[in-house]
Amino acid sequence: MRGLLADETVAYLPDVRRCAGTRALLLSAAAQDVPPNPPYLGQWVTLRLVQGRLQGDVQASASEPLPFVDRAFDLILLRHAFEPGSLSLDEVIRVLAPGGMLVLTGINPLSGWTPWWLWQTRGSAARAATPFQLAARLRRADLQIERVQRVGRALPLAPNGHGEHAALLGGGYVLVARKQGPMNVPTRLRPKPVTTPVGAGLAPGARRSSVS
Repeated sequence: MRGLLADETVAYLPDVRRCAGTRALLLSAAAQDVPPNPPYLGQWVTLRLVQGRLQGDVQASASEPLPFVDRAFDLILLRHAFEPGSLSLDEVIRVLAPGGMLVLTGINPLSGWTPWWLWQTRGSAARAATPFQLAARLRRADLQIERVQRVGRALPLAPNGHGEHAALLGGGYVLVARKQGPMNVPTRLRPKPVTTPVGAGLAPGARRSSVS
């Protein structure tokens, strides 16, 4: 599994490195997962899925709405976050900013990893969606699919493969999508004309004259 996570990182890192923004979210089911360090992203929020709960920078139930405002993140990186079956894709889309990037990784339930994964997760992988099913749902939500790539070994215990054959048969996948709409930009304040009162009093030393 560590090898698959490493292969996923190699696959999606070029996409993440071209992201720009102020806030990013890493939500992972992998223990001790850490966010990448792209040069144009600011603050990272890191969460981990543990037995149906979110732990890390925020503590919450994974089955409830995500505890963030709408359009909060310019990048969302989900690593095997849908396989436990409690996270809502609609909630992920809600907190993704227009123009923001969504990167999903997971195990393809139609691959040779499925028997091992069913045993490891006590059957939860039976509810996992394929990357093409996820891509179809994202398109219906007005996200543009940039690419879907198979990664990793063809079987959990097979020798690690590289090249075109491994890419076609890999048990994991990386899906990259972008939310339609302009990216978040800082609001520029427009100057507002202000009327300054003009002093109508006499200059010092002047005397008011009266005309009879």
